[in-house]
Amino acid sequence: MDHSALLTDAFDRIQETVHEALSELPSDALTYRVDEDANTIAWLVWHLTRVQDDHVAGVAGTEQVWTSGGWCERFDLPFPVAAIGYGQSSAEVARVTTAAGLLLGYHDAVHDRTVDYVQSIGTDDLDRIVDENWEPPVTLGVRLISVISDDLQHAGQAAYIRGLYERR
Repeated sequence: MDHSALLTDAFDRIQETVHEALSELPSDALTYRVDEDANTIAWLVWHLTRVQDDHVAGVAGTEQVWTSGGWCERFDLPFPVAAIGYGQSSAEVARVTTAAGLLLGYHDAVHDRTVDYVQSIGTDDLDRIVDENWEPPVTLGVRLISVISDDLQHAGQAAYIRGLYERR
């Protein structure tokens, strides 16, 4: 099996789910909260894209799309540039109030960079240690699967919240 095609397919599925969750979504749905502390669709999509951007740029040794593509300035969020959403409070989640088009633009730019990267690596690269802060140390293959897993969960959560919003 072609590892690049397999990884590309996985990242394509994330992108498809993000697009489905945001397609023709009313702007107030982006910030709808199931309860007062729940994550919003806008925050979930921003966060999953930031994680993918941060982690793939880290293993690829490139600058994040967030900064290189000017997305940080376009989003104009009240967070440090390096913020990716981990550990953010309910109040911080509420501060991600951007439009669906901006979320999709950033996500698609990160997706394109990710696919370019996974198509450039060889099978042997998947065994390369990329993070020695864990026991056992994390390989490139494990890091990519971790990003895929995290992103699919958050994209699914965004789709679920959309369904709840539409059934109100």
